[in-house]
Amino acid sequence: MKAYNIAVVGASGMVGGELLGLLESRRFPVGEFYAFNSGREPAAVEFRGKKYACAAPTFRALKKADIAFFVSTDEVSGRFARRLAAAGTWCIDDSSRFRLSPGVPLVIPEVNGEEVGPGKKLIAGPNCTLTGAAVALAAIHRKFRVAELRIATYQAVSGAGKAAMKQLEEELRAYLGKGAASSRNGSFPRPIAFNLFPQVGGFDAEGNSVEENKVEGELKKIWGDTRIKISATAVRVPVLRGHSLAVWFKTARPCSLDSVRKELGRTPGLKFSEKPENYPTPLENGQRTEAVYAGRLRRAKTAANEFQLWIVSDNLYKGAALNSVQIAERIIEL
Repeated sequence: MKAYNIAVVGASGMVGGELLGLLESRRFPVGEFYAFNSGREPAAVEFRGKKYACAAPTFRALKKADIAFFVSTDEVSGRFARRLAAAGTWCIDDSSRFRLSPGVPLVIPEVNGEEVGPGKKLIAGPNCTLTGAAVALAAIHRKFRVAELRIATYQAVSGAGKAAMKQLEEELRAYLGKGAASSRNGSFPRPIAFNLFPQVGGFDAEGNSVEENKVEGELKKIWGDTRIKISATAVRVPVLRGHSLAVWFKTARPCSLDSVRKELGRTPGLKFSEKPENYPTPLENGQRTEAVYAGRLRRAKTAANEFQLWIVSDNLYKGAALNSVQIAERIIEL
């Protein structure tokens, strides 16, 4: 099998570390390996038993790669990815920089993997929050068309990075030691220990958060359908890893509970439990798991053809690193 030279921009970060582990465990055919970080602080990563110092990215250094993974910031992706793709390097971008850019595929391989093609060497991965819904409801949307979708998210602190995870742990220790949550906001607008708040990102003029707008715009692009009416409330919860979603979806075409259940049971990338008591949780199903999990399917009592579903997925795996590796696996199949 041909080996591919691989660059990882953001290799020393949290998602970068998960990505390196997945490249190893899935035996991706890596030739030369190049590790990059911001360059502001010395950092090194280990890959396949060898230690690599992380360098600051430059166009010349990145151009040595056949495939470049961007698991860094919007700014870094904006500086390099489009120009690098034009020069012939496949670029898989996990930032939000190009997700809604015309001509840039926004890809979840189980849902719209056919978007990966030789003419589009810059490929974006979606926001980790909507990945669970995009995967779980993809087959239902294709067969019955989801006309309306309401989502309440329950988002783990790891979605905000290493510092946010550390903050939760510190606040918990402070609370258990002093009996009060820390007043230091740090990564969040409010204390997170034994708390939750309906804000992920800043608010726009209409009161929608950044995360809520991402859910709407990106899901419509992935499913290729701008007609869907989507409402979301994004909530940060004191969970370290694993995003959960409570969804209400209404179909345009008549369908029964059994037909919805059947579609969920054969949806690629989804593990669906029919028994209501076997619902997934982030602790049990959101820790280094590759599938999206769903349960508690039932009819909603508010409208015909409306159903409810509970969804859990690992925001660092399927929501980020794993999705990027799966895109790369599609590339080498071309």
